[in-house]
Amino acid sequence: MRRIATLAIFLAFLTPMLASAPAHAQASRTWVSGVGDDANPCSRTAPCKTFAGAISKTAAGGEINCLDPGGFGAVTITKSITIDCHEIFGSVLVSGTNGINIAANGGNVVLRNLNLNGLAANGLKGISITTAANVWIEDCAIFGFAQQAIADTRTTAGSLTVTNTVARNNGGAGMGVGTTGGTLKVLVDNFRSLNNQFGMAFGPNAQAMVKNSDLSNSSLNGLDNSGSSISADNNNITNNSGTGVNNAASGTVRLSNNNIMFNTTNGVNNASGTVFTYGNNRNNGTSVGTTNAGVASTEFGQN
Repeated sequence: MRRIATLAIFLAFLTPMLASAPAHAQASRTWVSGVGDDANPCSRTAPCKTFAGAISKTAAGGEINCLDPGGFGAVTITKSITIDCHEIFGSVLVSGTNGINIAANGGNVVLRNLNLNGLAANGLKGISITTAANVWIEDCAIFGFAQQAIADTRTTAGSLTVTNTVARNNGGAGMGVGTTGGTLKVLVDNFRSLNNQFGMAFGPNAQAMVKNSDLSNSSLNGLDNSGSSISADNNNITNNSGTGVNNAASGTVRLSNNNIMFNTTNGVNNASGTVFTYGNNRNNGTSVGTTNAGVASTEFGQN
């Protein structure tokens, strides 16, 4: 009887401790595989099947990696995280929804080496950013969505960096940016926006540097600005069915070293606001309302 009573006291002491312990600790690194299972712990030896399955088992600030090529499904990100499939083909194919939703209040999100397929305009947006501190999109391909390839509609300040990424054949802009509160700092380098509605479309409150990029073959304008401050350097803005560079709503655009060629309406149009040109752009179209910044070149076709 004494042994039974002692055991009962021990169990009574231990029970609250067990009840307060977490059922399963989140890992700092998880894995997905084309032959995985979301019932797994998402470890390297027991990977998950989808990004959505892995993200619930990944700690804030952690990383999801791809073990082998596969389609890993749509995902909503609500915390700081990195999804990195570098050297592995990691795909998201969606219909009737967005590919990746970023709603990470105050979070830092990295998307690297992902292939997002909207299945011939059955998907809505490729990457939709509604809340975050800082977002990096690197080495991605985004195509076939009914709306924007990348849509950043935050209502707070933050940053967006897009490098070595292709957006093609989307019904909306290759990149659409505009925030209703705070300043969004944007850096775009080596972005190929091809055969979209707009190459890039900016609403208000962004400060953007766009360089070494190709904004071409759009059904409307190549670079469209409504209220932001943009510096565009060393870009190809060509063969757009509207205007190469269109500025309105008191926005500011600074142009240097760009090829602005074969656009249907105008090369550059300043509807309202200011467009500064540094005299070294190659433009074979009409320029409306631009302002020289520095000494204009006398070389043929430059302004």
